[in-house]
Amino acid sequence: MATPWESLANPQLLDLAPYQPGKPVEELERELGIRGAIKLASNENPLPPSPRVLDVLQAALHTLNRYPDGSGYYLRQALAKRHGVPPEAVILGNGSNELLDLLARAFVRPGEEVVFPHPSFVVYPLIVQAVGGTRVAVPLWDHRLDLSAMARAITPRTKLVFLANPNNPTGTIVTAGEVEAFMAEVPERVIVVFDEAYVDFAQGPDFPDSLGHLRQGRKVVVLRTFSKIASLAGLRVGYGLADPDCVGLLHRLRQPFNVNSLAQVAALATLEDEEHARRAVELVIREREALCRAFAALGLHPVPSRANFVLVEVPDAPAVYERLLRQGIIVRPMAAFGLGGALRITVGTPEENARLLAGLRQALGREA
Repeated sequence: MATPWESLANPQLLDLAPYQPGKPVEELERELGIRGAIKLASNENPLPPSPRVLDVLQAALHTLNRYPDGSGYYLRQALAKRHGVPPEAVILGNGSNELLDLLARAFVRPGEEVVFPHPSFVVYPLIVQAVGGTRVAVPLWDHRLDLSAMARAITPRTKLVFLANPNNPTGTIVTAGEVEAFMAEVPERVIVVFDEAYVDFAQGPDFPDSLGHLRQGRKVVVLRTFSKIASLAGLRVGYGLADPDCVGLLHRLRQPFNVNSLAQVAALATLEDEEHARRAVELVIREREALCRAFAALGLHPVPSRANFVLVEVPDAPAVYERLLRQGIIVRPMAAFGLGGALRITVGTPEENARLLAGLRQALGREA
C-alpha cells in the first residue's frame, strides 16, 4: 500500500484550509455562460493603471529574457526617500502578503503566540498555524479593533501582533490616540506589524503615524502595497519598512527575484504619478459615501468605512450573493470571516456601482 501524502506532511498543515480569493470574472462567465460580469469582491482599485505605468511596462518588455534586479535597488531607493528612512530599512515583497509570511517564518517559533484581531485578514491565522505558532484571535468591538483587549492578550509567549489598519473586512480604523495608548502597553520585545494596505484611502488627522514608532526605535514593521492605490494588483508588489536589522533577517528567507522586473518598473512609475493616486482617492471616497447612503436607503446596515470597500449587513446574505452572481455581479461573501450575514463590496466606478445597486434591489426583491 502506498504511503499517503498526508502522513508525510507537517501536522499543522492537515487542517489548514487554503486561502480562497474572490471569484474571478472569467470563472463566473464560464460557469453561467454570461458576458460582461463585473467584480466588486477583491478590493481592487476601480481605475486602471496610469498611462505612465503602461508606457514603462511597454518599454520594459524587451528585457524579459533577463532576471529582475534581485535587490530592487531603484524602487527601494525611491521608497526610502519617500518615507524618510534608509534604503536598508526597506524590503520588497511579492505583494505585502509575502512579507507577512516572511515575518512569521523569521520570528515565530513553534508554540509562540501571535495576537491578531478577528475578523480580520484571513491570512494571519493561516501563516501562524503554518509555522506551528499559537493563534490568539481577539474579537472586534463594534466592528473595530479592540486594542485594549489585544494589549491584555499579550503574554510572555507573544512574539508578534498583527494590526490591520484600516481593517479588512470591516474598513474601520483605530486612531492615533488609540494606537499611542496601545503601544505604551506593548512590551519592547514584541513585534507590532502595522498592515496598512488601505492606508491611502484612510488618511486624516486621526490616522496613526506608524512610522513614528519605527523612528523611535520600537520593534515595528509597517507594510504597504501597490495593489490598491496604484492599481497594480495583477503585478503583486508590496513593501515593508522596519529596522535594518529586521530587514536583514527577512532577506535571509526572501526568495531570489521575488519581485519581477515589470512590477518593479511599474511601482517606480506610480511613485512619480501623484495625480493617479489623487484621482483614485477622490473617486473612492465619493463613491464609497454614495454607496453607504444607498445601502441605508435600502434598509441595510453598512459599516462606516475608511477603505475602498464597504461591509454591509444583508438579510439572507448567502442567497443575495448567489442572486447577484446570476446577474453577473461578483461581491464577497463573508462566511469565511465569521460574518455570514454580511457582504463585502468593493467600491467600483460610478457605472459599476449603479449596476450593483440595481442588481441589489432586484436580489432583495425591491425593484422600483
